[in-house]
Amino acid sequence: MKTYMAKPGEVEQRWWLVDASGQRVGRLASQIAMVLMGKHRPTYTPHVDTGDHVVVVNAEKVEFSGRKWQQKLYRWYTGYQGLRSETA
Repeated sequence: MKTYMAKPGEVEQRWWLVDASGQRVGRLASQIAMVLMGKHRPTYTPHVDTGDHVVVVNAEKVEFSGRKWQQKLYRWYTGYQGLRSETA
C-alpha cells in the first residue's frame, strides 16, 4: 500500500460556521486550530494547505474557567531595554 500525499489542486476547502456561545475558550481554540491546519481530514499532508475556513459567531459569549478573565495578563517586549508592557 502506498502513502497518499494530497496535491494542492486536489484539496477542496470548506467553510465552517462555529457558534462560540457557552463554550470554553481553550477547547474551542484547539478545535478551530485543528480545522484550520486540516488535521481533521484523513488526507492531511503537512506541506499542503489542506485546512478549511472558519467563521466564529457569538465570540463575545465565550466562557472562561475560574477567574481567568480577571487574572489573565498579556505581556510583550516593547523593543527597548528593560521595558515590558502588560495588559489585563
